[in-house]
Amino acid sequence: MRRRAALTLPALVMPALVMPGLIRPVRAQERYPDRPVRLVIPFATGGSNDVVGRLVAEGMGQRLGQTFVVENRGGAGGLIGNDLVAKSRTEGYDLLLAGSGSFLISSLVQPRVPYDVAADFTPVGFIGQAPNVICLNPSVPARNLRELQEVAKKANPPLTYGSPGVGTTGHVLPAMIALTLGVQMEHVPYRGTGPALTDVLAGRLSMITNALAPLKPHIESGALRAIALAAGARSAVMPNIPTTGEEGFPTILSSTWYGIVGPKDMPADRVARLHTALNATLADPEIARRLLDEGVEVQPSPTPADYARFLTEDRERWADVVRRANIKAE
Repeated sequence: MRRRAALTLPALVMPALVMPGLIRPVRAQERYPDRPVRLVIPFATGGSNDVVGRLVAEGMGQRLGQTFVVENRGGAGGLIGNDLVAKSRTEGYDLLLAGSGSFLISSLVQPRVPYDVAADFTPVGFIGQAPNVICLNPSVPARNLRELQEVAKKANPPLTYGSPGVGTTGHVLPAMIALTLGVQMEHVPYRGTGPALTDVLAGRLSMITNALAPLKPHIESGALRAIALAAGARSAVMPNIPTTGEEGFPTILSSTWYGIVGPKDMPADRVARLHTALNATLADPEIARRLLDEGVEVQPSPTPADYARFLTEDRERWADVVRRANIKAE
């Protein structure tokens, strides 16, 4: 499956993410893992995060000949589960399912983060990403981003968009859209995607952005109008939706992505072994199909260092949006 360019774009390497694992000596005679490995999912059971994490854990466990135990630690927008792994021992027996919102964006918007996302984790590998689609209630007279720009400029009161909460991907992508188009739009946060989607479908809100898969039925029924995919390439899930780049706004890019990280200072040989098992899991056609059912396009990273560069690039990009839009979680 095609791997997005975001993984290979030049970026400043985050030394604290890459170097700790590289400076540890390789212990060739040591068997790893020789006991169960814990994968922490920083969400409650259910939903795409849980499906993705359990698929990957099962596949990696089979390839490494060891049990991978999934532990759901939801709460505080991902901070509780993230902190648990950040403070774990470095032997490689505690891993985290990192996500675009729960791992990266949360570190930019939360007032108190109990760890340093750049220094306290070791990147293992990228899993894939679900491109976000920009959808309007059909009452909004816009069929592309240029038309949305004109409508939003004239709107009084401003157009509104719903999100599953402050600092989520569903919040920061519309903020990026408003900044890029040079318009004002009002954010209405909810406790979860479901209530926000309900109000967009009812016409009480103008816009919502999310991964494509859960919005697909509403787009197909005509209850939502998809005007652009915030990605560099069209999606195999709904190939008729044009990309933001095709509509003239190539910097509007956003996805719900997943990867695996561990605590800082993990030995390089263990990181490499985990990375190999992860990529072998993602190469399994059945696992790739099941991930695509969740809207996740498999895009394995060639090396852990490539994933580290992606994290640096993506964090810097969203940090600029968060700063300019003055996004803060209360």
